[in-house]
Amino acid sequence: MKSAEQRQRHRFWVLVIIVSISGFSQGMLLPLISSIFENDGISGTLNGLNATGLYIGTLLVSPFMEAPLRRFGYKPVIIAGGLIVIISLLSFPLWKSVVFWFFLRLMIGIGDHALHFATQTWVTSTVPPERLGRSISIYGLSVGVGFAVGPMFVPLVTIFEGLPFIVSACLTLIAWGLVFTLRNDMPEVMAGTASEGRFVKRVKATVAVAGIAMLGPMAYGFLESSLNAMFPVYALRNGIPLTMVSVIIPAFAFGGILSQVPLGILSDRIGRRPVLLIAMGGGVIAFTCAAVFSFSAAAIMAAFFAGGVFCGSLFSLGVAYMSDLTPKSLLPTGNLLCGIFFSIGSLTGPILGGYVLETFQASYLYLFSAMLGILFLLTWLGKKQPQQTV
Repeated sequence: MKSAEQRQRHRFWVLVIIVSISGFSQGMLLPLISSIFENDGISGTLNGLNATGLYIGTLLVSPFMEAPLRRFGYKPVIIAGGLIVIISLLSFPLWKSVVFWFFLRLMIGIGDHALHFATQTWVTSTVPPERLGRSISIYGLSVGVGFAVGPMFVPLVTIFEGLPFIVSACLTLIAWGLVFTLRNDMPEVMAGTASEGRFVKRVKATVAVAGIAMLGPMAYGFLESSLNAMFPVYALRNGIPLTMVSVIIPAFAFGGILSQVPLGILSDRIGRRPVLLIAMGGGVIAFTCAAVFSFSAAAIMAAFFAGGVFCGSLFSLGVAYMSDLTPKSLLPTGNLLCGIFFSIGSLTGPILGGYVLETFQASYLYLFSAMLGILFLLTWLGKKQPQQTV
């Protein structure tokens, strides 16, 4: 029989595998569908709006996620989310329609949010505080690896348009099967009006102590969605071939892969907030360079890599910061809010990206510098809340 420590280690790595495959699916779907629609003559604005289906699904289901998690535990929520994703992925080749694919993206958003919410809360609730930064960075690293590999499978569309969707569904099915090897667990509930009260009351209590931590996930969501959904359109319109696009986009994710764990460890030593400021400031410089040297695909790739080094950890740093500031009884709400803020950024990214492409195409890459600059100022001017161990 496995010891408690062995079970915890096994559970952690199963959760890491699950979110890495989820990251793969999202990383592949965004550039894949935007490229298909661009080749079919769909406008950049409509293309960007269609990409928001993933994040609209997340926002729609968010207020209803906490109740089943607290009632049934982590495992059933992960199983339900995985099943929704698998069925949706297999449905894409059945009928190509902007409206139908928007609905499928919405369903994948619901399923993926269930996966991420349950796995992320399970990790932040069970990992010892002294290993939190390292563990969350590994968790974020797994998502980054998935996003880096996902776009590389986009060229499979030249063999058969439905092949990338089928491959992604099969990989998700394999990871989904691993969930059944885990023993179910329940989130901690503590006495108090904030933990036992209404959803809105818990949200207010969580934002009051950890609101500043939510800007990291929002920034990462903006970057991730717009880069994956709209940059292929920008690149194709500027004569960059699809095969080169499938290398440029993963450069951002690979940069994040290299820096994820070092930045997580650094944040354990000097604090999350200073590292978040370093990350956002470095991102401003990197994406400004991408815009200045946009005439060169190699320069864009190098700038995206640098941007990933600085900004690829924004989500995990924000989650770790939130976990430091939030009592355990409010961790499900805190993780839920990180997902909501991530979705807000993700919704804003493709919409603004599509609008800029249609109206100020030459300024598209400056959009990322402006967004990071604004969030840098908000983080810098925000309330300096001391970290606490819970």
